[in-house]
Amino acid sequence: MSFKDYYNQEVKKKMGQELKLKNVMEVPRVIKIVVNVGAGESVTNKNVLEKIQEHLTLITGQKSIITKARKSVSAFKIRKGLPIGVKVTLRDQKMFNFLEKLIKIVIPRVRDFKGIKPNSVDNHGNLNLGFREQTLFPEIEFDKIDKIRGLEVTIVTDAKDKIKGKKLFELLGIPFSKS
Repeated sequence: MSFKDYYNQEVKKKMGQELKLKNVMEVPRVIKIVVNVGAGESVTNKNVLEKIQEHLTLITGQKSIITKARKSVSAFKIRKGLPIGVKVTLRDQKMFNFLEKLIKIVIPRVRDFKGIKPNSVDNHGNLNLGFREQTLFPEIEFDKIDKIRGLEVTIVTDAKDKIKGKKLFELLGIPFSKS
């Protein structure tokens, strides 16, 4: 059974029962996943963004885009319009494939993992995760990376509040810490 089928058949049913929702359309759903890597070092080294793009393409299975600075920050030598990051937005089947890999492979590989903090879910029901190294993903070969970089994963839902969003992530299998 694919992860999308699991969500549609199991999670939606449990979610509706636990939150006492009258209509199936009220059940929160995952809309998109955004994977983002900021690369401030691209100011001095232009080849960095190409390497990051390669890694994100391997990790997500989709071509990434380069993001540009929205405004100038003189302290960091960043000018408006300068390329400073890379991001990928995943939807539909690729999103569910990435989510399954994140829950079943990547999160268990984190060292000294005690669970995701419950306050990682914002007031709109979205989950924000940060990883310190891209080597947690099985597609990245440790011997072939030039530098260890962190990445951010934002899982966007249409949940109306934090409680419904957290319940959705719990039913999907994301391990939250008890504190």
